[in-house]
Amino acid sequence: MSEQVLIVGAGPTGMVLALWLNKLGVKFRILDRAPGPGTTSRAMAVQARTLELYQQLDLSETVVKQGKLGMANNFWAGGVKKATVELGELGKGLTPYPYMLVFPQDRHEKLLADRLAAAGVTIERNVEVLSYQDLGTHISAVYREVSGEQKTIDAQYIVGCDGAHSLVRKGLGVDFPGGTYDKVFYVADVEASGPVIDGNMHIDFEKSDFMMVMNYAEPGLARLIGTVKAADDADLKAMRFEDVSQGAMKSLKIDVHKVNWFSVYRVHHRVASTFHKGRAFIAGDAGHIHSPAGGQGMNTGIGDSINLAWKLAAVLHGEATEALLDTYDPERQTFATKLVHTTDKLFTLATAEGGFANFFRADLFPAIIPLAMGVDFTKSFLFHAISQIDLNYRESPISAGSAGKVKGGERLPWVSIDGRSNFDYLPMTWNVQVYGSASPALTDWCKRKSLPLATFPWGQEYDDAGFKKDAVYLLRPDTYVAFASKDQAVEKLDQFLESKGLMPGGSLKS
Repeated sequence: MSEQVLIVGAGPTGMVLALWLNKLGVKFRILDRAPGPGTTSRAMAVQARTLELYQQLDLSETVVKQGKLGMANNFWAGGVKKATVELGELGKGLTPYPYMLVFPQDRHEKLLADRLAAAGVTIERNVEVLSYQDLGTHISAVYREVSGEQKTIDAQYIVGCDGAHSLVRKGLGVDFPGGTYDKVFYVADVEASGPVIDGNMHIDFEKSDFMMVMNYAEPGLARLIGTVKAADDADLKAMRFEDVSQGAMKSLKIDVHKVNWFSVYRVHHRVASTFHKGRAFIAGDAGHIHSPAGGQGMNTGIGDSINLAWKLAAVLHGEATEALLDTYDPERQTFATKLVHTTDKLFTLATAEGGFANFFRADLFPAIIPLAMGVDFTKSFLFHAISQIDLNYRESPISAGSAGKVKGGERLPWVSIDGRSNFDYLPMTWNVQVYGSASPALTDWCKRKSLPLATFPWGQEYDDAGFKKDAVYLLRPDTYVAFASKDQAVEKLDQFLESKGLMPGGSLKS
């Protein structure tokens, strides 16, 4: 069979999956109904955990360079600025990327598409997958080319990165429970001027209106997000930017010169009951859709792709049994469910109506937030909550052990000493790290297994981060700790790998 994986959908989720599979030597095709990358800036935020994972694709520096960081968040009500919160480096000491980064999705998608093209990967555009069957030994999919001709493609696995109306999810026959919020929103990318078109973020709480202003890296470009009072779908389809309430815009003295994109939408919150069945998988919006609170949706989809990519590669290369693929659903669906519940609460609070809700947003919240953000604990809590660095797989079937404060299933803590970071030694393969000295037996074991071994001379910084001196940390290709051991007994490492059906660097087929 010529193709190992068929990727349906070439948004950020699908393209990151393709980049990883290409790096890992997996044969695939990626098909998309659209004629090209997105031209609108739907998702704006790139979280710290995504940037950490992008290091392995050599993407992080480019995204940071092209994005906008270091913004202040300003809260307004009735045309009066009530509070300013300097976001700055909220996560200093926790990650190489301790800030909130704005990088519009249209530019994000273009960057990913360019990287795929540079790697010799062709995204097959204007191609629609019509149906597929899981035949047990492989999947068979029917697709239609732009000419109208229908063709069939066989592959060992199919991954649906095809959005909220996913054909692949529907083919799985799984539920997509959740709901739709009552409020309707508009989003507009504009060229504008005014005191709030200043490179920062602004949120205006009017009694009957709401608007957020997010500025791009380029002066004069901004995204506006606000509420819409239209009642039915017919009104929404016919709505133009000129039709939305101008109250908040007038209050903030925004002068819009040109509207580059305008859309009206209802906000949904849904999570599929499973992300995997047989030889079919779903990722990104095909499996979970969120409120915009916290900028989590796209980042979660990218995390799905990376989690799945290395597992598919390991099974296809004979370095793991198919049981490894069964860990994708409990790891990612569990996280998505928890995340949707959290963003749902935040979004409901932010958009609630009524006298007390208005008082809380316009008066009480702006008074409290500057005081709270002056406390290091609050800043750290906020960063942990939105950056996704706290995401863990402690309950995963392929997580075990602990050493110091670090447990199997957790993200590897980041430490940088004199410019040397432990994140600089994270290949897209299984690998081992030791903080202290590696024994000859462990060194030999890593050589025999063809596993990279990185050692770091012990220092107080590693103790502060939760590591234990001379302990062994076996890392997955996606930089999460799979197994942690207080000692360097290689028998424990062998036992862990054998019990999980893993043979990194080897082959179960031999």
